[in-house]
Amino acid sequence: MKRRDFLQNVPVALMATSLATPFALDSTTGLERSIPINHSVARWCLSQYKLDELLPRLKDIGIHSIDLVGPQDYQTLKKYDMHCSMCEGAAISLTEGFNDPQYHDELVKRYTEAIPRVADAGFTNLICFSGNRRGMDDLVGLENCAIGLERILPLAEKYGVVIQMELFNAQDHPDYMCDSSLWGISLCRRLGTPHFKLLYDIYHMQIQEGDIIHQITEYHEYFGHYHTAGVPGRNEIGADQELYYPAIMRAIAKTGFTGYVAQEFIPTNKDPFVSIAEAIGICEGSRLPQ
Repeated sequence: MKRRDFLQNVPVALMATSLATPFALDSTTGLERSIPINHSVARWCLSQYKLDELLPRLKDIGIHSIDLVGPQDYQTLKKYDMHCSMCEGAAISLTEGFNDPQYHDELVKRYTEAIPRVADAGFTNLICFSGNRRGMDDLVGLENCAIGLERILPLAEKYGVVIQMELFNAQDHPDYMCDSSLWGISLCRRLGTPHFKLLYDIYHMQIQEGDIIHQITEYHEYFGHYHTAGVPGRNEIGADQELYYPAIMRAIAKTGFTGYVAQEFIPTNKDPFVSIAEAIGICEGSRLPQ
């Protein structure tokens, strides 16, 4: 059947149903009023500001959470009633991780100390890393990660903390082992606990493998946190990059995700808070990328 004949024979009501969206539309702009996402911002992207200066400005634009802050700053977060959506401070480095048994004892010590501190501060997520391959087979590295992580997961479960391993791309982080969502998902399945998940970095995974919305829709149960940035360049998520974040955020929201999405781009605007506010609007569906 030719496309024209098909369209002429499809009932109008059926076409309308297929185009329907579960999100309310603004009658003036035609854009969605809100995509229900909890927003955060990565600390390192705004490292030029002290926390005492940064946190009030984030709250002024409606952001009440920050990513990648360590225990030395928990009291400052409490001072401003700011949540930490992804804690750091227990890892050795990005390249020295759970895939290498020589680091297990040190990592277990660090995470055993960090997990109760995260919980006592009222936070939930704590980041970890696979480490680099250095010639190691990926299946061997996966099993090594599982052996090391199994030593800390009972404590994480006791305190209600979720250990989250971040996915990176091989271009920015050559040799990093957890550079495939399916490798990370295999590790999640091997461990079999809701207290271990993946930090799905949309920027990294677009560069590494693409197919972002399908991956989120198909494997969302293994993703506990999301990061954003524009591709290419890791800058703002506007119209001059290749990802369409309103659609990605809709896909995340449709999975029932109740965690946080953190903006992790490097602002090019002289006022980075303008860029962040625009990014939140794009992710909420209240504005189109400019």
